[in-house]
Amino acid sequence: MNTPLRILHLEDDPNDAALIQSMLEDGDIGCETTCVNNRADFRNQIGSGSYDLVLSDYSLPTFDGQSAVAIVRAQWPDLPFILVSGTVGEEVAIESLKNGATDYVLKTRLKRLVPAVRRAMQEVTERTEHRRLEAQFIESQKMEVIGQLAAGVAHDFNNILGVIMGYSDMLLIKVPRVHPLRNYVEEIRRASERAAGLTLQLLVFGRKQTVQPVVMDLNVVLGDLEKMLERLIDENITLTLDPGNHAGNILADPGYIGQVLMNMAVNARDAMPDCGSLTIATSRVTLDENSTHAYPGSLPGDYILLSVSDTGTGMSEEVKARIFEAFFTTKPVGKGTGLGLATCKTIIQQSGGCMSVTSELGKGTTFQIIFPCVEQPLEVTAPSAPSGLLPRGTETVMVVEDDPALRQLAVEILQTQGYTVLPAFNGKDGLNMARAHQGQPIHLVVTDVIMPLMGGKVMAEWLKVIYPEIKVLFTSGYTDDAISHHGVLDAGVDFLPKPYTPATLTRKVREMLDA
Repeated sequence: MNTPLRILHLEDDPNDAALIQSMLEDGDIGCETTCVNNRADFRNQIGSGSYDLVLSDYSLPTFDGQSAVAIVRAQWPDLPFILVSGTVGEEVAIESLKNGATDYVLKTRLKRLVPAVRRAMQEVTERTEHRRLEAQFIESQKMEVIGQLAAGVAHDFNNILGVIMGYSDMLLIKVPRVHPLRNYVEEIRRASERAAGLTLQLLVFGRKQTVQPVVMDLNVVLGDLEKMLERLIDENITLTLDPGNHAGNILADPGYIGQVLMNMAVNARDAMPDCGSLTIATSRVTLDENSTHAYPGSLPGDYILLSVSDTGTGMSEEVKARIFEAFFTTKPVGKGTGLGLATCKTIIQQSGGCMSVTSELGKGTTFQIIFPCVEQPLEVTAPSAPSGLLPRGTETVMVVEDDPALRQLAVEILQTQGYTVLPAFNGKDGLNMARAHQGQPIHLVVTDVIMPLMGGKVMAEWLKVIYPEIKVLFTSGYTDDAISHHGVLDAGVDFLPKPYTPATLTRKVREMLDA
């Protein structure tokens, strides 16, 4: 209940108005009351929309409560309206309730007034909460539909992007740097990367992309991303990394943490069109019962704090309240998808983290993200810069892929690197090929997850019977419960998300064969 209540009181008797005001005050209902006694003043006041409650006499010399109810309901369907009258009979009172009055109180029984007001305001609160939950439910349904749509489209779209990116990379290897067509190929490659990034954001947001969490040092990942972040922001923006000493380890997917940092860096850049500074810092913090409220959803314990601060334009409270909504953006048409921060929130939640945002117009924005500390040893360090040459091998690899173009691309990539490659167009075909295969055993299978007739998971289980030592690398534009639970890969499952490049495919194959 708002305190004080803003009440519009339609009453022609000043003594009754004063008595009702006194009854409310004695009942500990603080209020600011505006009294009117005619239709014109009532219309003017109710049109302002600044009231929490209407109290009305039933019969006035030139106006009546029934007409007042009609006026209120035409403009404010949910505004509580209580008739307070000495003349209203039971039939008239019932008729008034049917027409939209919230309650009625006889002037001879004003002790009912305070409970009636409290009940009416409680009903407003309950309706507001019901609508909020209803809107939340509708939003969750919308996001589920988006996720399903993204998953359905992404499988085929990522296959197409894989072909474009793969053959672009192969062309870039063969086309000299001075060749006039090289720029065209590079533009095709960059466009496919942007398309792949957008698809990834949709999948992450729809929780259709698999997280591969490992124990990692956030400082190491941050340091590895420094040069990339510098390329994302403009030269007139100063980037400062401030990693805390011995902050600790977290359990997360380093690729997705990088996605969070890149999205936030791009947003910070756009908020500082002229100049400014971007500071990314880490530290170890301990939250107690009193400090968890700063990070909604958090529990007491030890955390690694990732802080991303800019000196940009900042946000109003209205914008800040909507920044995590899907497709909400303040950027011009064509400059933003509205998925960046929504994707960040999803990634952080999937990593067990929580986030808070502070921002002020003209003074910049700070995102503070906390991840639970883990005590296990590190599983990932900063990756070394890949060499220009792709790894080679002589083993036998089966490629099982229902998309003809992507299957042919994978075969060409692996054959170029020296492997003996057996192509199959679905799980059933792959199983038959393995049974009929002669010569050296099949060392590795690269298989799509979702295929007609037989999927990759079922095929892999049967292949293990024929070749107990065989290794399986799953690939997919998105993953389903066949190899993951709640978006996290089962232990021991090797997975390469689509679209993959010649470099990522050959390095992953070599890594698995050498393991």
